[in-house]
Amino acid sequence: MNKILGLHHITAIASDAQRNYDFYTKTLGFRLVKKTVNFDDPTTYHFYFGNEVGTPGTVLTFFPWTGISKGRIGAGMATEIGYSVPKGSLEFWKARFEKLNIRFNAGEQFGEQYIDFQDPDGLRLKLIETKEKDEREVWETDEIKAAVAIKGFHTVTLTLKNIKATADVLTEIFGYKQVEKESNLYRYQTDAVENAAIIDLLEIPQASPGINAGGTNHHIAFRVKDEETLMEFREKIVAKGLNITGKIDRDYFFSLYFREPGGVLFEIATDNPGFATDETVENLGSSLQLPTQHEPLRDKIEKALPKLQTK
Repeated sequence: MNKILGLHHITAIASDAQRNYDFYTKTLGFRLVKKTVNFDDPTTYHFYFGNEVGTPGTVLTFFPWTGISKGRIGAGMATEIGYSVPKGSLEFWKARFEKLNIRFNAGEQFGEQYIDFQDPDGLRLKLIETKEKDEREVWETDEIKAAVAIKGFHTVTLTLKNIKATADVLTEIFGYKQVEKESNLYRYQTDAVENAAIIDLLEIPQASPGINAGGTNHHIAFRVKDEETLMEFREKIVAKGLNITGKIDRDYFFSLYFREPGGVLFEIATDNPGFATDETVENLGSSLQLPTQHEPLRDKIEKALPKLQTK
């Protein structure tokens, strides 16, 4: 299908590598699928957290820049990530968060029960018992079993001063349709996939611009099956008068980047080749993988990176 297949991954910013690793693997129960470095700043880690194989639509990635200042949530950025969890699992998560002293709020939106909370840097997250069937495979830990484990993305919320131009990109280029609305929150969904298929647009005309730093989302990536489809979408975006990069090899997928009219950085990323290219599935995330151009500097990079305890 030459379509956008929902969300591929989301990338955010953290301030401390160890704390970020501990929260997402130990508290939330994700697998560290890949431990690599920022292409442009190889003395900074790039972590990929997801299910066992890092299936597109399950992967949240981080640049943990040591000591970075706290960002500001605002217009022109993705401001909340919604994860799908199994029906009936929210009671488990409430009890877990209470035990771990993690503050949360419970509520209902679009007919779905949720709890929202923040990670240690203030990134806004939400666990949602979704209306859609979700049969994605999960990563189990000793404390978090499949019956309650987080499935992957359900939605991501973009905060905008005006949603029209962003909605046009979603509907006219990406094939999404508006399916629901609650007050100033507009829900868009693609029928190309069952899960990770929703984008929520929050319209706040008076919102201050966001500041991209610790605890904020850097960009969101949409999924396509292969490079041919990727380049077809590049032509569509150029035809709409938007500036977009050329194809970039990110080792585990190929990407294009553009800033949509509302200010959010969008990426389009391919399914191929996936994360099991430089490690076996069994060993994913177990050792530091470097982009080819940085391999000659491995010793220097390893000394500069913060020490990470993963046991």
